[in-house]
Formats: sequence, C-alpha cells, structure tokens
Amino acid sequence: MQTNEPPDKNKDSHSLRFGRKPIKVMEAQNRIRSHIQTGKVETIPLTESDGRYLAIDILASDDLPHFRRSGMDGFAIYTADTQKASRENPVWLEVIEEIPCGSVPRKTISSGKATRIMTGAAVPDGADAVVMIEMTNTLEKDGKTYISIPRAIPQGENIAPIGSEINKGTLILPKGTKINAGVIALLATFGYAEVSVYQQPKVAIFATGSELLDVDEPLVPGKIRNSNGYLLLSLLQQAGAKPISQLKLPDDVQQAKSAILQALDEVDFVITTGGVSVGDYDILVDIFAEWDGQMLFNKLAMRPGSPTTVGVRNQQFLFALSGNPGACFVGFELFVRPTIWGMQGKTNLELPMFTATLLEDFSKPSPFDRYVRGITSYQNGKVYVRPVGVEKSSITLTIKDADCLIIIPAGGRGASTGDIVQAISLKNME
Repeated sequence: MQTNEPPDKNKDSHSLRFGRKPIKVMEAQNRIRSHIQTGKVETIPLTESDGRYLAIDILASDDLPHFRRSGMDGFAIYTADTQKASRENPVWLEVIEEIPCGSVPRKTISSGKATRIMTGAAVPDGADAVVMIEMTNTLEKDGKTYISIPRAIPQGENIAPIGSEINKGTLILPKGTKINAGVIALLATFGYAEVSVYQQPKVAIFATGSELLDVDEPLVPGKIRNSNGYLLLSLLQQAGAKPISQLKLPDDVQQAKSAILQALDEVDFVITTGGVSVGDYDILVDIFAEWDGQMLFNKLAMRPGSPTTVGVRNQQFLFALSGNPGACFVGFELFVRPTIWGMQGKTNLELPMFTATLLEDFSKPSPFDRYVRGITSYQNGKVYVRPVGVEKSSITLTIKDADCLIIIPAGGRGASTGDIVQAISLKNME
C-alpha cells in the first residue's frame, strides 16, 4: 500500500536502496513546497534587475498621466465653439500658442482660440478636446494663424485625463513578479531607479561517478565527459539561480558526504546528478542513510528518473537527480525549477500545462506516468505534440530540441496517434 508519509530518515542503506515506495509527482512536489522559504532581499539598480523577482509590492507613486495629455498632433480647443460647425460653415479659431512635448502651456484657451499641440504634450487649461491636425485647414491673415474645423467635436476627444491609466497609490506590481522589459518600463515610469528583489539562490552542483571526465579531457575507454554538470549549470542560470561551484564527487561515501555538507554551509541548496539508483556505487543512497536531515522521498512513480531523491536539512534542499541526462533534465524541470521560483517569491509554482493531440504513436508501456521530451506544433488552430526522438533517459541529443514534456499515462499500451494528452510547456517557464 502506498504511503503519503515521507520515508524514515533513520532507515538503513539496504532498506533505502531496495525498499523504496514510489509516490506520485504531484505528491513529491507538494512535499518540497512545504519546505520552500523565500530568500533574503537585496536592492539593486533597475538596469541590473532583468529576470529577477520583486521582493516588495510596487505602488504607483503618481497618477499616470500626471497631467492632461494630448493623444495626437493637432489643436487644443474649447468644444463649445464647434457645436454648430459643418463642412459648409466651418468654425474658425485663432491659434495663440504652440506646445511641444515637455513644454508647459502658458496661455489658457478661451472661446475662439486654439493652441497647436503635439502628441504627449500637456493640454492647456480651458481646452476640453484636441482636434487632429488632418481635420483642419490653416489660414494666415494679418500676421495671425487661424484654423477651420468642419464638424462638432465632443468633449474629451484625444485627451488622456489625469490618472486615466493608473491612479496614485494603485498596486501595479505585486511582490513575486518576474521582472521583464514591460515591468522595467513601469518601474522606470514611476521613478524606481533601484528595486528590491529576492536574492538569487546559490547552488552547488556535484556530479558523481568515477567514469566522469572533465569537459576538456580526452576520451578514454570506459569514460564519459561530465555533460550533466554543464546541463544543470545552464538550467540553473535560466531559472534565475546562481551556480557557485560545479565539481565531481568521488565514489566514496564519507568524502562525498563531507563535500556536500560543507557545500550546504556555503550555498542555499545542492544538486547532485548520479548515484541514486540501486547499484553498489550509487553513493547518494548511503549518504541519505547517514545524514542528519529529512528525506522527503526517494522514489517516484514516473519515468524517466524514478530514483530521484530529495531531502532537506536545516531548510536547505539536497536534490539527488538521475545520472542519465534525460532523467536529470526532467527531474530539474519538475522539482528544481519550481523550488527556485518559490525561493524568489513567485507565488504560482504550478508548471505551465496544456492539452494537445498526439501526432505519433508512443507504444512503450510503463507502470508509471512517462514524461516524454516532445516538440509542439500548430495546424489549423489546433495544438499538436510528438516525441522529439528515441525516448531513452540516457540520450542527450534530444534535450536541445524539446519544447515540452508529453505526459503519457501509466498503463500497458502507451498512447496512440490522435490521443488527447497533457503536456508541460518548457517555453513558458516564467
């Protein structure tokens, strides 16, 4: 019978290695979320804030606009003058001033008068509309300029009133908002040269396995280069975290445990890749059996990455992801990325899901739900997905092309062309 309780942290290594009870992905995510804490707050220049998350609510410091603003190039007028205007009998108004953007009107509009005004400029007192320049004709007479208007103009036309966009004191950006170009524009509009944001989580990355070579080492028989470390480095940076170190762990439990615990003194959380299966050299199993933290789960009802293990110690996470690149990638997206969001104050930690039609058969059965790397396409207003290639957790090549994770439900038949499936968008991980 499946239990929803976290595994006992004091179980011995043999029990943790062979007595694992799988839990659903959603249950695992909920267990992680209950331990997520937002990070410290820092104030940084607005110019350096792109991609960060607001740590305070942002209120409008002024009305927007804070003066009556012209919506186009034209003439500011008193509309009562135009009520009887027609093509056959246009009204003529004397132009008494010109107002470029950034200038303050010096004259008040009264009956029979008009002011030339530019888009975005301040509307003079007395004016209650702006008539577009294309509607008028101009006449020079006796050193004065006059315009004709051939129809009645309604009050308020082409004028943005004070506060028509936002009133002073209005909440415009709640804390936890991710800063992008539009957010930066708003912050600049309201005078925020500096902004309070959550600190980026500091992360240490460890890759386990005596088979691993550094990226600049030549290949030799039986060895592979440490690609997962660089995969995680990139994913962490994209998610807004700050990788501090990326090292290899020896196949020695005590040395590896010492390195991880030392790292936890210096970073906000640790990610390892490899060493979480049931083999004799899968050292993370032994580390979780010995450490003084809590293990949240050590097996998932999912493919790939079922042995993914997550623990917490002093409110710091240890994410032990699979050593297979595909499983490592999926584990990051399902568990690590939402954690980084939460540590930076994002309130909605749900992954972006969508419904689509499967374009190709996926005949590989599984006792657990599968998260298949896929590609999204659009035809005749419908959304389609298909697997990006051969679905093996050991394959690195297809990670670069995947823009979604197709969820194939557990069962004996897989899924067929035309089936309606759920998928997680990897393009909208904001």
